[in-house]
Amino acid sequence: MKYDVIIIGSGLAGLTAASELVDAGKKVLLVDQEGEQSLGGQAFWSFGGLFFVDTPEQRRLGVKDSFELAWQDWQGTAGFDRLEDEDAFAYRWAKAYVEFAAGEKYSWLKEKGIKLFPVVGWAERGGSFADGHGNSVPRFHITWGTGPGLLEPFLKRVQSARVAGLLDFKPRHQVTELIAKNGTVVGIAGTILAEDNTPRGQETSREIVGEFYHYADAVIVASGGIGANLELVRQNWPSRLSSPPQNMIAGVPAFVDGKMLAVSEKVGGRIVNRDRMWHYTEGLKNWNPIWKNHGIRILPGPSSLWIDAKGNRFHAPNFPGFDTLSTLEAIQKTGYDYSWFILTEKIIEKEFALSGSEQNPDLTNKSIKQVLKRILPGPPAPVQAFKERGEDFVVANNVKELVEGMNKLVGNNLLDFINIKEQIIARDRELDNPFTKDAQINAIFCARKYIGDKLIRVSKPHKLLDPSCGPLIAVRLNILTRKTLGGLQTDLNGAVLNHAGEPIPGLFAAGEVAGFGGGGVHGYRSLEGTFLGGCLFTGLRVGRYLAK
Repeated sequence: MKYDVIIIGSGLAGLTAASELVDAGKKVLLVDQEGEQSLGGQAFWSFGGLFFVDTPEQRRLGVKDSFELAWQDWQGTAGFDRLEDEDAFAYRWAKAYVEFAAGEKYSWLKEKGIKLFPVVGWAERGGSFADGHGNSVPRFHITWGTGPGLLEPFLKRVQSARVAGLLDFKPRHQVTELIAKNGTVVGIAGTILAEDNTPRGQETSREIVGEFYHYADAVIVASGGIGANLELVRQNWPSRLSSPPQNMIAGVPAFVDGKMLAVSEKVGGRIVNRDRMWHYTEGLKNWNPIWKNHGIRILPGPSSLWIDAKGNRFHAPNFPGFDTLSTLEAIQKTGYDYSWFILTEKIIEKEFALSGSEQNPDLTNKSIKQVLKRILPGPPAPVQAFKERGEDFVVANNVKELVEGMNKLVGNNLLDFINIKEQIIARDRELDNPFTKDAQINAIFCARKYIGDKLIRVSKPHKLLDPSCGPLIAVRLNILTRKTLGGLQTDLNGAVLNHAGEPIPGLFAAGEVAGFGGGGVHGYRSLEGTFLGGCLFTGLRVGRYLAK
């Protein structure tokens, strides 16, 4: 059977494109190497964070935002420096995406029934100049229902299209080849994998039970990035970030393997910005893992004292939640692949959130009653579980006990008790006045001027050695793999380009495999909330183009 369009990958980008196509009456084939239980891909596990510009939620909180300010922030963050080549289309995609985030995106999702949590988060706060890296204002909007809530309308549309006969879904179909004739991609070929009902997220069998061939007028690659393929991550690791970490934990399931990048290359697709990637510095080893080497990211407030493996405090802008890439570079240059937060019970109860739908059952289950419990004393239940059971936590009543526990945890004596205590005392002295030369404490004071941070995100400034705020807590932070920022270079219709800069007839790409647009819409850095949004925008744009 010949289809109008074949989509490889049933994540958010693929589902968005499929929704647009079936709305236009196109006959679509959706294939995925995972089973039906994994529909939605990585987005299912996400926190549901979305980047918007100048929304009613922002305005209600007193935030003044605009396209001009957001585009200034995006350019200062991305640092596009390959505009004549690898960034040529990424830059154009970036501007189009910021326009989308400041315009149609809000009403489009609202029409689909998507609701947002009323408090807007302030991620990647920057820490340098106005035209440098970071969000000048809070823009991180949490989907009510987190990742599953964002997926819901697209899954419903795809399921209704299946019933109507407009869409066929073939799970456990692993694409190994794009079929090309006379330079035009006309179909896909691959292996049928044995049925496997392993729960979502867990690694599935790769036993082959058959082969397949399917044909279409166009093929969309929406297969995701390389985050679970640690060998490929290390292979592409940029020298500017020093050597790749020896130890990393995986923020994505095993199926995020990057295989379709190589398959697309074989028919002439050009991969650009391979050295750009987005990995987190605040990773925890999951005490209750779903997939192998499963890591969870802390979404931190700004108050924890951040020190390297040798016990030295990081300089600005390397504070919690300010500049992920700069902090990653600083960590790697120490020669160690971990760092530490030192904080108090008062800080952890207000400033620690964990990324992921499963770590936020109140938001995921849309329970207002459970959300309101976050204002009660003590950390949220998932955070408390990590504190009690996670291997990366040390709790103590004084600095000496804390440092001894930290050294014991990593099996060395790199941390000196006197050095760390002196840094904590020096930091605490700066709180005797409502003004300070300490850049991090100034940043905390600034954050609390924003009502959203003051209410639920940033702890009241206090001394770490204040007994009433204890006990003391140390958290070992691991490097956590997550997103591929480079990928297949695409034009503004999503057509995959060859090395001559020409579209490959019949071949399109959307989502992370295309660097979220053009082969690297983020440049070097993300403003956060832009990965799910990038999947939505590229899927929408490609779907609309092919629907015509």
